[in-house]
Amino acid sequence: MQRELVEQAQRGDQDAFAAMVHLAADRLYAVAFRILRDADRAEDALQQALMDVWEDLPGLRDAERFDAWTYRLVVRASYREARRARRWTARVRPITPADGPVGGDHASGIVERDELEQGFRRLTPEHRAVLVLHYFVGLPVPEIAETLGIPAGTAGSRLHYAVRNLRAAFEADGRGAVAWRRTA
Repeated sequence: MQRELVEQAQRGDQDAFAAMVHLAADRLYAVAFRILRDADRAEDALQQALMDVWEDLPGLRDAERFDAWTYRLVVRASYREARRARRWTARVRPITPADGPVGGDHASGIVERDELEQGFRRLTPEHRAVLVLHYFVGLPVPEIAETLGIPAGTAGSRLHYAVRNLRAAFEADGRGAVAWRRTA
């Protein structure tokens, strides 16, 4: 089904392209959001990536590689958006009660998400991208390398340093509620 839609869209069928966008937009937005950590910037990156998809679709040689190709375009659009938005922004941390229980496991879940968010924001977009593609999308390192158009060693290195830097961020902040396990 997807292959047919891709081939139709490659011939300029706007309805087929709209159907492809409908099928892919949520997963692509999720990748952009996890890289950029900002809903508005993720929407901007997704919009740019979809424009790139429409513009470059006739040049896609293998319709079976459409998913990997769109991941590459959304990651690149996320990189551009991250560079564009590097201007100073206020970093506001949500206030969480330091004393007393607020709901047991629910409160600890909020603290863990906040810790992960703060640590993730300290990573470069390139490191976020490999973490997202590996842990969220579930791609192995060779497929990440192919998707990003980088050598497999570079992808593995970025994944290693991203995890290491995330751990270091937790330790530097005196945090530790989020425990990272190696799942390679």
